[in-house]
Amino acid sequence: MKVQKLGHFVDGREVHLFTMENKNGVKASFTDLGGVWLSLLFPNRSGKELDLLLSVENWEDIMENPGHMGEVVGRNSNRIAGGKFSLNNKPYQLFLNDAQYSNCHSGPDYYGRRLFTVKDEGDNTLTLSLFSKDMDQGFPGDLDFSVRYTLTDDNEVKIRYKGLSNKDTVMNFTNHAYFNLMGHDFGSLSEHEIRLHADSYTPSDSHLIPTGEIRNVEGTVFDFRTEKAMLDQKRLKEDLKEVGGYDHNFCIRDYDGTLRCAAEVFCKKSGIAMEVKTDCPGIQFYTGNFMSAEGLGKGGCDYGKHSGFCLETQFYPDAVNNPNFPSPIVKAGVVYKSETVYRFFRRLI
Repeated sequence: MKVQKLGHFVDGREVHLFTMENKNGVKASFTDLGGVWLSLLFPNRSGKELDLLLSVENWEDIMENPGHMGEVVGRNSNRIAGGKFSLNNKPYQLFLNDAQYSNCHSGPDYYGRRLFTVKDEGDNTLTLSLFSKDMDQGFPGDLDFSVRYTLTDDNEVKIRYKGLSNKDTVMNFTNHAYFNLMGHDFGSLSEHEIRLHADSYTPSDSHLIPTGEIRNVEGTVFDFRTEKAMLDQKRLKEDLKEVGGYDHNFCIRDYDGTLRCAAEVFCKKSGIAMEVKTDCPGIQFYTGNFMSAEGLGKGGCDYGKHSGFCLETQFYPDAVNNPNFPSPIVKAGVVYKSETVYRFFRRLI
C-alpha cells in the first residue's frame, strides 16, 4: 500500500492518503480524514481505466464535503425524526440539521469531518479508529469505533465496522460513496440499470421520514426485483416529482444478520457492473437528487443532480423510533460488527 502525506489537520496532525492496488491493477484510495473512500479505478469494456467514485478534488474540501461523498457516517446514518429518541426511559435530543424536521447522518459534527487514527495497515488493508465520548453528537456512551477497508483480488472493497460502548447506544454506520459506472465525470445516470433484492420498502413523508409502514414494492415505482433503468423521465415527472428521484430505504430480502446480496448495478455502455452484499437489514438507494458540488469535484467537475448514485447499507431510517423496524440499539459492553462488500466486474450483457 502506498501512503502519502496530504497536509495537516486543524490541530496539526498529519492527513494521509492510502492507495491500494490488487493483482488485477484495480486501485482504491482512502484518507484518514473522515475515513473517506476517495476513488476506485476500474477498466471499462475497452480497457480504459475509469474512476467510478465521485469525490472532492482537494483533500481540504473534505471539511465541506458536499453530499458526504465517500465518508464514514456515524453514530447513526440517515434520519431520526425530530432529532428525538428515548432509550432506557431517558429522552435524547439531537441537533436538527435537515430543514428542522430531523437529524440526518448525526450532524452537524459529522464523523466525515474528523481525523481518524490509523490503527493498522497492510498491503491492501487499512483500519481506522475513532473515539466518540459520551453525549458526542447527543448520543449516550463512550464509543470505541473502527472501520476496516480491504481491497481483494476479486475486485471487492470490503468495509467492516466495529463498535463498543460503555452504555446502551445507537450504532448504525455506513459509507456514503457515490458511484457512476461511466466514470465520476459522466454527469448522468442515464446508462445505469439496477436490481434490488428487496420485496418491500419503508414509505416516507415529504420530509423523507418513514411513516412506520413496511410496504410491498409490487405495482409501485419501487419494484426493482428485476433489473430496470435506474431513472426514467416518466417516473421523475410523475411518481417521484416531490423528491426528484430515489432517496428511499429498501428492506433486504430474507434478512437474518448474515452477509447477502442486496443490490446489483450494470452499465451497458461501459460494461461495468457492481454487486453490493451486506449483513444490514436495509439499503438506501439514492440518486443524488440534492447533489451540488460546483467546482469541487475531481478535475474541477461540477457534480450536479443525478450525477451519481448511493447504495448505503443501514438500519432503516428512524429505526430507533419504530419498534416494528430492526433495532439499531446495541447494549453496553456488546461488540457491534457489520460488513458491507462492493464488488466490481465486467459484464457482456
